[in-house]
Amino acid sequence: MSYKRPLFLFSGHLETIYPSLLRSLKNIAYQRERIHTPDSDFLDLDWIRLGSDKLVIISHGLEGNSTRSYMKGMAHALSEKGFDILAWNFRGCSEEMNQQLRFYHSGATDDLECVVRHAISRGYSELYLIGFSLGGNLTLKYLAERKVYSQIQKAIVFSVPLDLHSSCVKISKPANWIYSNRFLKSLKEKIIRKSTTVSGLDLKGIEKIKTLLEFDDRYTAPLHGFQSALDYYAKSSSLYLLDAITTPTLIVNAQNDPFLSEVCYPLVQLKNHAAVKFENPRYGGHVGFSQFNKNGLYWSEERAISFFTE
Repeated sequence: MSYKRPLFLFSGHLETIYPSLLRSLKNIAYQRERIHTPDSDFLDLDWIRLGSDKLVIISHGLEGNSTRSYMKGMAHALSEKGFDILAWNFRGCSEEMNQQLRFYHSGATDDLECVVRHAISRGYSELYLIGFSLGGNLTLKYLAERKVYSQIQKAIVFSVPLDLHSSCVKISKPANWIYSNRFLKSLKEKIIRKSTTVSGLDLKGIEKIKTLLEFDDRYTAPLHGFQSALDYYAKSSSLYLLDAITTPTLIVNAQNDPFLSEVCYPLVQLKNHAAVKFENPRYGGHVGFSQFNKNGLYWSEERAISFFTE
């Protein structure tokens, strides 16, 4: 399947921003369920249940949640094809702050494991995984390092920063200031908010943090057992784990994605991979792939349907 972008979205930045701000999705009613993690925390799961024996689990991106347009669009598209849907919220990303000192991060496969095991306990015979951006890296790392249950059939991921360090450098460039500043502001606010309910967060000098790497060095890394931001990036980047994946998997990274570094396009590495395929359409932006047609679906949603049903 080839993607052709709308004429008025003539740059990767427009392709990225337009759906985030202007796509409207109505009449998508989730049913919320809260499950508890082994470390006495919780995860909020949002379901669309049709009574199917096939379930799609969708993981969002950095500072996203189940209500983002890309999440709701994918949930709607696949539910229309008869799949049950589970769109889960990472720790601290639903309406209520999580209870432990830790948050979420690009390599936190233990929480995805909780979600998958919970889904299996519900009796689903087939599971399909989708991940966007950070959630895509998380999904790939999960498939590489965790036990792959027989119920897991396929996975598709979009706009994935396969190498976290170089992608962090890329998004922090002046041309991408609008994105990095937005993420950084949201992350800082979350730390400040959490400090009112959980002890152990030092806010001294937080206003001086100017980059995502500095934030990860100060908070993400130590809160999740890493020595530094670079240690976190090295141990959580899915690029170096792809050879271990045996589940049929499709990675889709647009060539004009403003977030991704050059090494996030492993065409040579995956050329002869038995399970993982890589597509790099010329356009699409970051979690974009907008299109306007009668069915109202974006190209990414049509690609997921095609991959899961072919």
